[in-house]
Amino acid sequence: MLRFITAGESHGPSVQVIIEGLPAGLPLSAADINPDLARRQLGYGTGARMKIEHDVVQILAGVMNGSTTGAPIALTVENVDHAKWKGVAIPALTTPRPGHADLAAAIKYGYDDMRYSLERASARETAARVAAAAVCRKFLLQFGIEIGSYVVEIGAVAAAVAHMPVAERCRLAETSDVRCPDAAASERMRVHIREVMLAKDTLGGIFEVAAMGVPPGLGSHVQWDRKLDGRLAQAMLSIHAIKGVEVGPAFENARLPGTQVHDELFRDGERIVRRTNRAGGTEGGITTGEALLVRAAMKPISTTLNPLMTVDLATGISGPTTYERSDFCAVPRAAVIGEAMVALVVAEALLEKLGGDSLAEMRPRFAALRAAALPDLAMANSPITFWPAD
Repeated sequence: MLRFITAGESHGPSVQVIIEGLPAGLPLSAADINPDLARRQLGYGTGARMKIEHDVVQILAGVMNGSTTGAPIALTVENVDHAKWKGVAIPALTTPRPGHADLAAAIKYGYDDMRYSLERASARETAARVAAAAVCRKFLLQFGIEIGSYVVEIGAVAAAVAHMPVAERCRLAETSDVRCPDAAASERMRVHIREVMLAKDTLGGIFEVAAMGVPPGLGSHVQWDRKLDGRLAQAMLSIHAIKGVEVGPAFENARLPGTQVHDELFRDGERIVRRTNRAGGTEGGITTGEALLVRAAMKPISTTLNPLMTVDLATGISGPTTYERSDFCAVPRAAVIGEAMVALVVAEALLEKLGGDSLAEMRPRFAALRAAALPDLAMANSPITFWPAD
């Protein structure tokens, strides 16, 4: 029901995105999108490109008189750096960089210049995703659903956040240039990034994305491709340099016995509640009503000032890689992109659940959704013959 497709190259005129499936009647302007584009560009350890670009969006279709029409929404973000590349003869890239798409894409598509893959495989494409997701975030806010993120590890430095409420982690992250809610860990992360910059190397890390206010019942257990946690994992792994995803503290849970992992159920008046959220907000591929918590591991950026060994495909000679402008640590920026992907997946799941072509149709349907409460969960409470005898 919700689809989006991006286009554009890193140093082309712009990056674009078309979003299809959002309802009519959603108030929308560039002011709803530009703040997230700006957040995507912030973070200690970013490279020179972020000092050049000052991303702003143009809404080209799907919005009239300040509201969505239900038609596809077209957005574009100009590449300011394009002016320096237009009409300039650029040497062919024939030395594939380890960790990048260079060699794999040349094998797949038969490129004779790996700049073709560099231009499209660049993380510049994520500006279009963040723009699309900002529209979805505006949609989700109509139903009280908010999405934030925070960094929990950069390199060998880990933050202590378990004692903080999830919403507080997200709020404090906005005050940190490494998006870490732990002030002491933030300072250690900056020092670590600075050390790596001086060493002409790069750093990865781990961030978490939280979706708060998500109702129970999104996703499904009945088919593999409808499980919401599976869809979230795929979306997160589509982000550049993300190599691992877990829903909740999954790998920590794997080392514990089941009695210390599963979220027990209790009665609070007519409501059925959980006092923990070790499952990360899903059970059986369906949201539980707890905060959705998705953790992602980002490898260090592949482009390093200290060259790595490669093979020049034009000459067959082994030698060092050619440096292309890049970040030293992109984890804080990747967290914002992670928010975008979670927003896109949750918006799609909510649209599937509610149906309807306009916000006016969706609001009463949202209000009527079943909750984890006894009045909404009428049980047969009597024997049933599931498989009648022939």
